[in-house]
Amino acid sequence: MADTKRGRDKRAHDEDERQRERDLEQALERGDEVEPADDRSDDTVPLETADPPTCHRRGCDERAAFRVLERYEEETGHGAVEATAALCRDHTAEEGPTNLDGAYADYVFRVDPITDPDTGDDE
Repeated sequence: MADTKRGRDKRAHDEDERQRERDLEQALERGDEVEPADDRSDDTVPLETADPPTCHRRGCDERAAFRVLERYEEETGHGAVEATAALCRDHTAEEGPTNLDGAYADYVFRVDPITDPDTGDDE
């Protein structure tokens, strides 16, 4: 191909296409890999404020004592969904897995206690 503006533009376009194809092939190869684990040091969702969270349930003003996590596959099959709720003791006792239809190899249903960073220092 002659060294003209049109030729240079075509070579650049072709190289961009080859790069997109390589990126797509690599993404498809990685599609079967397991998602990396979340490496939070305390394995809880960070608190947005210094105040302890209240129960997620409507009409409940109790202090949240547990964080409930459920990870399941989206209905469309295009990835995982994580649902997290901070709940008081009573509502945590009532909680259970709700998305078992979306269970897959990395399905998670977990209840973790919420640790207050200012334990005992309410003054």
